[in-house]
Amino acid sequence: MNRICIYTQDVIFLTGRSESYARDLLRDIRLLHKKERFQVVTITEFCDYLGLPYDTVYKSINGIHDP
Repeated sequence: MNRICIYTQDVIFLTGRSESYARDLLRDIRLLHKKERFQVVTITEFCDYLGLPYDTVYKSINGIHDP
């Protein structure tokens, strides 16, 4: 089963930034979408916020490699 939500460690891996940056970024995305602290951020929301290609991020997080 593939994941559709993104966590702090994923943001660190994808951006190469610090843990505090990743937490702040996810907090900002939650605020933008009027989510509570316990609600997760989806890959779509993350990609829209940073302007990243969804397919690339989705495959990276789920360990899908192109043949």
